[in-house]
Amino acid sequence: MNTEKTVMQDYKVDIRFADIDAMGHVNNAVYFTYCEQARIYFFAHAMNRSWDWKRLGILVAHNEIDYYKPILLQDQVIIKVSCLAIGTKSFTLDYHLYKGDELCSNGKSVLVCYNHELKQTQPIPAEWVQILGNFINK
Repeated sequence: MNTEKTVMQDYKVDIRFADIDAMGHVNNAVYFTYCEQARIYFFAHAMNRSWDWKRLGILVAHNEIDYYKPILLQDQVIIKVSCLAIGTKSFTLDYHLYKGDELCSNGKSVLVCYNHELKQTQPIPAEWVQILGNFINK
C-alpha cells in the first residue's frame, strides 16, 4: 500500500523582521500565519480556480502546531502542504515547515465548508473532494 502523500509545490516563507521575538527567533504565533499563507497558496494552485468565497467558503475549526527547531530571520523556510482527511463537510490540511532538510514544525488545520450567505455549513463540493483526494494518503 502506497502511503506517500502528493504535496504542492513548496511554498517559500518570507520571514519579516517583525516576525522575530525577543529571543531572536520567529514567534510561535507567527507560525499560524505562515500556515495560513501556505493554505491560501494551496487553494490558489491546487483548486486551480477562483470562486465566490461568500457562497462557497471555509472556516477554520481547529489549528494546531508542534515546534521542533527554531526558525531565525535569515533562514530559508519552505512549507509542504498535504491533506490528511476528507469528511462530509470538513477536511484536514497538514503543514510541514522545513529549513533545508530539517523539519522545524508540523501543523494541522481542520477546515469546514461554509456558506456565508446562508450562514450554515455545507458539504464539501464533489470537485473539491476529487482535488483534495490527490493530496491525501493513498
